[in-house]
Amino acid sequence: MEELTIRPVPRLKGDLVLPGDKSISHRAVMIGAIAKGKTIAKDILDCDDCNYTIRAFADMGIVIKKESRYTTIEGKGLRGLARPKASLNVGNSGTSMRLLAGILAGQDFSATLEGDESLSARPMKRISEPLALMGVSVNTRDGHPPLEIRGGNVKAVDYVLPIPSAQIKSALLFAGLYAAGVTTVRESSKSRDHTERMLEYFGADIKVEGLNVSVKGGRELAGRELEVPGDISSASFFMAGAILLDGSKVRIKNVSINPTRAGVLDILTKMGAKIKIVNKTGLFEPAGDIEVESGPLRGVSIGEGEIPAAIDELPIIFVLASLAKGRTVIKGAGELRVKETDRIRSMKENLEAMGARIRVSADEMIIEGVDALKGAGIKTYGDHRTCMAMTVAALTAKGASKIDDPQCVNKSFPQFFSVLEGLK
Repeated sequence: MEELTIRPVPRLKGDLVLPGDKSISHRAVMIGAIAKGKTIAKDILDCDDCNYTIRAFADMGIVIKKESRYTTIEGKGLRGLARPKASLNVGNSGTSMRLLAGILAGQDFSATLEGDESLSARPMKRISEPLALMGVSVNTRDGHPPLEIRGGNVKAVDYVLPIPSAQIKSALLFAGLYAAGVTTVRESSKSRDHTERMLEYFGADIKVEGLNVSVKGGRELAGRELEVPGDISSASFFMAGAILLDGSKVRIKNVSINPTRAGVLDILTKMGAKIKIVNKTGLFEPAGDIEVESGPLRGVSIGEGEIPAAIDELPIIFVLASLAKGRTVIKGAGELRVKETDRIRSMKENLEAMGARIRVSADEMIIEGVDALKGAGIKTYGDHRTCMAMTVAALTAKGASKIDDPQCVNKSFPQFFSVLEGLK
């Protein structure tokens, strides 16, 4: 798909079921692969990132089969992985690289993790340095990928995360599965907890006490059956469209509402959005149906403590703030600068081209709401979330917009544009 023209629409209406949550899908494949026995996962997300994770484990001897909505993973236990014949290429998936590093730390072979040009520019010292404290050799290229990991004798560690990060926390917990003793990871605020929940479900000796998570090494995991709920990050774009377009009403079924991921719901409620959660369910991950109606929004202050639970949804929150009444101030969003692109820059540039009023100072953003946006040329910078957020902005605009690289949504949500068409 080349350049795509987006024209404004009057409203969005309908019910939809979204593909499985990306973060949970990654972890289901990873934990299923190092568990003993068969794991059957329903609704694993079929996207570029998750498929790189699947291929990495296939390259290490794990049989993974997809059939309709079910993925079967023939796990071989903690030490059942085989040495890959070549480097493990994870494309643009930072989740794959950072979490796999923790699993490879415990293997009795060396392996190299590499990625595409964008991933190769992302920082990895935050992974290599704590793993080094656990006795794992991780060589990088000036703190960037590729990662050359020499696994083996992992030592337990008590580690304080410099910044809240589910990926770093997960990597250390995975490495801790192979350590003699108890590995503890401490955070200043709670990052997403999918790894802790799923490790417990698969039988790990894990304990959560406030902001601290501990795992005792040496216990084998057991294969399980599980269902992956819909991705709230993907849901956020349709929620935003329904809020902004008068007369809209959308129900998104069976979406993850894990409190460590659902910060977007709290922020939108604070902004005055009409949101209801019904039909709550969930085994190890809470889920429910999200009902959203159109309505006016007000500017709010979003503090640093609110960022970890809404980090992936901030691009679409920027769009909502641009059309809210009054001023929105967002503090502590600097982590957005080291995503697939600098999302603060990409969103500011694109929204200003559409008439938004935004000021940036370090990692603080001040957005003054405007009455309407205008159509413009949109640069995605190859970033899926910038692309989807700006598509929603374009739906509300006066005049047509053109998106330069719409296929970048394949990273997390290949069906995005077709699902959107069904709601117009």
